[in-house]
Amino acid sequence: MKQTRYSKYESELESLDSSELMQMIQEALLGADMNDRFDPDPNARPSMDDLFDAILEALVNRDLVPEQMLREALESEDLRQSRLGQEVQRLMNQLVQDGFIRKEFEDGQGGGAGEGGESRFELTNKAIDFLGYKSLRDLMGGMGRSSAGSHDTRDYASGVEQTGELKSYEFGDTLNLDTTETLKNVVHKGFSEMQESDLVVRQSEYFSSAATVVLLDCSHSMILYGEDRFTPAKQVALALAHLIRTQYPGDTVKFVLFHDSAEVVSISQLAQAQIGPYHTNTAEGLKVAQQLLKRENKDMKQIVMITDGKPSALTLPDGRIYKNAYGLDPYVLGTTLREVANCRRQGIQINTFMLAQDSDLISFVRRITEMTKGKAYFTTPYNIGQYVLMDFMKNKTKVVN
Repeated sequence: MKQTRYSKYESELESLDSSELMQMIQEALLGADMNDRFDPDPNARPSMDDLFDAILEALVNRDLVPEQMLREALESEDLRQSRLGQEVQRLMNQLVQDGFIRKEFEDGQGGGAGEGGESRFELTNKAIDFLGYKSLRDLMGGMGRSSAGSHDTRDYASGVEQTGELKSYEFGDTLNLDTTETLKNVVHKGFSEMQESDLVVRQSEYFSSAATVVLLDCSHSMILYGEDRFTPAKQVALALAHLIRTQYPGDTVKFVLFHDSAEVVSISQLAQAQIGPYHTNTAEGLKVAQQLLKRENKDMKQIVMITDGKPSALTLPDGRIYKNAYGLDPYVLGTTLREVANCRRQGIQINTFMLAQDSDLISFVRRITEMTKGKAYFTTPYNIGQYVLMDFMKNKTKVVN
């Protein structure tokens, strides 16, 4: 990602606008690295103090702070009262005034928009849209693409978008006649002898509408093993939502978090969601995703599942959660595969993006892929976005003879 560097010898802080600042701190806004990976809190939310620290770090790392101002801040008794601290708080106020964040006060609190403390902030719809656009632009740039069309399918319907391929006319086709080829068929026998089989039409691709559910794992392992896998997954979700809204207006996308159980979340809730001390209830996630897709009347229905762990929990008929973190419990596995089979019966394709290469996980994902004729990708937090977006844009069903 290209970063703009501002000279430390120029007074650029005052001209820094909110959009530039949002780009600099986008991961912090999504709650990256703010949770304790050994004792995660699913209800954790970044505070105004976290925002202050994120802006300060971004300014220093990009050499935006003049040396004298930085030296004064380091020597001051109260960083917030230094010139640098006041400048950071001004930028926090600017984000509020420009409609990117909304400050939330706890009971009994009040004060200005830039004050610190334990007060929290939430991202506005404007911020969600901006972060989605920024993530999409970065990911598409990495793929060398700047735009996308619709989803290709195996089906053809004359009269939509020409492909150049010719076919004999069949009843029901739009009469998009290729005059040259049709005349070749009848010129030697005369028009009075023309038959339906002499007509030649140009084929056009049929573009489908799609209903997608992003099934996102937020179990403990997504943050536990030395890297944050959850924040990149959230960035992918924001980018996908922006792509669909702007390039595929006939499509829909919904988001489901799965852990000990599963629940539907809005894009704004997803943006600030956090990992918890959870297991992986893949079966419940698939069940909730199916319920969402049943309501959609689309040509293509698919589940995009992002995970790094094998199933380790399921919901019992009485609502209790059965858990077994060690290996693939036959009971858990059987229940999960039954939900996969239900997806297959409903024509729902499951495309799985794995953030780990555990042998048991690979075996499990291979079975899912075979059962639903979906696809599976081995990815990392650094390239998952490119895999997800490329798969979404090129999602074709294969012609089976």
